[in-house]
Amino acid sequence: MAEWDLTPKIGPYLDRHLVFPLLEFLSVKGFYDETDLLRGKVDLLSNTSMVDFAMDVHKSLYPDMDVPSSLMEKRLQVVENFKKLQGETEPILKIFEDPEVTRQIQQSRDSKQLLDFLIKDYNFKPEMVDTCYKFAKVQYECGNYSGASEYLYFHRILVQSTDVNYLNGMWGKLASEILMQNWDTALEDFNRLRQFIDESIFGSSLQTLQQRTWLIHWSLFVFFNHTKGRELIIDLFLYQKQYLNAIQTTCPWMLRYLSTAVITNKSSRRNVMKDLVKVIQEESYTYQDPITSFIEDLYVNFDFDGAQRKLRDCETVLVNDFFLVACLDDFVENSRMMIFETFCRIHQCISISMLADKLSMSPEEAEKWIVNLIRNAKLDAKIDSKQGTVVMGIDTNSPYQQLIEKTKALSFRSQMLQMNIEKKKKAQDAPNWGATDF
Repeated sequence: MAEWDLTPKIGPYLDRHLVFPLLEFLSVKGFYDETDLLRGKVDLLSNTSMVDFAMDVHKSLYPDMDVPSSLMEKRLQVVENFKKLQGETEPILKIFEDPEVTRQIQQSRDSKQLLDFLIKDYNFKPEMVDTCYKFAKVQYECGNYSGASEYLYFHRILVQSTDVNYLNGMWGKLASEILMQNWDTALEDFNRLRQFIDESIFGSSLQTLQQRTWLIHWSLFVFFNHTKGRELIIDLFLYQKQYLNAIQTTCPWMLRYLSTAVITNKSSRRNVMKDLVKVIQEESYTYQDPITSFIEDLYVNFDFDGAQRKLRDCETVLVNDFFLVACLDDFVENSRMMIFETFCRIHQCISISMLADKLSMSPEEAEKWIVNLIRNAKLDAKIDSKQGTVVMGIDTNSPYQQLIEKTKALSFRSQMLQMNIEKKKKAQDAPNWGATDF
């Protein structure tokens, strides 16, 4: 399973606090050595202020050793710095708790105007804005994501987008909402951050690509937890050119998540799968896994046995993927539907027992399942219970298809017509060489 685990590829694009849930998930799954995972946690914690957590992990990793004195000293420094900033931000919090200030915040759309109002009427000092940011950062590093989110919100509404900490504050706010699992708010912060990145001019195109790549990876937390996420990820990853280019350039492994979203999203249009297949084929030389291979076997190679084998591997991948484990049931059900529908479109008569064997069902279960599937897929088919087969109807062309057939030769006819017109024109323009001309 480790060969299909994308944590080593995804981790470098995430904030270290966002990596902890992934390591906890891997620890439960047990296909990595627990000691290695604990060492990874220690490395991550070394640059945070979650000292108590670091002590607990150290005790688990080295049960016979005392906690290093460096951790004890760091804890004292963290507590001291936290109390200092907490004291500095108490006046700020009291100002924001005032009902009139709350009303102004809700009505104001201009950070400068709001800041001027606070300075004039509430003795607010400009340096308090940076204090909000510093205290939010300290709280985040300590693992107090609720407090970090609150003060980062204050910071964002008081500074211009040109402020040196504005972008970092937006990233911190999004991370805080993700870690608190506030998915509606996280989606709002994600869209706000995406808009800022798309509208900003960074130092180079490489920096812009880097920002988009980070955003693509962070978006997985939101898209695979929000109710509308599987639709939104398709739009962003497949139909927003700059983000599709970022995936193809820096992180083709994101195709696993795009493919899963397309398969599990029942409202996806048929042309979405066609567009996805094109991208998978283009990137097959840089990235493949059971999920992208399943789509290739089914829609490119029409290898139904291969697709069935890949589907079993897909189940293993989904069960062991932090972001996709909740998609397993929808994925398996929709994949079976896709296999059956594609199979029906290229065969006229299908054995129910053969399908039951491929779908790991009894013939009776398969027959009921197929009846419902025919109805949902709107296929022209019927069940022959005596013969134990599914008989497909004659596929008559729709008016749309008939129109296409009638206009296939339009280009050729137009060319012939143009040639005839040109011949007649040349004949008319040619000099009339009669006997009187000599």
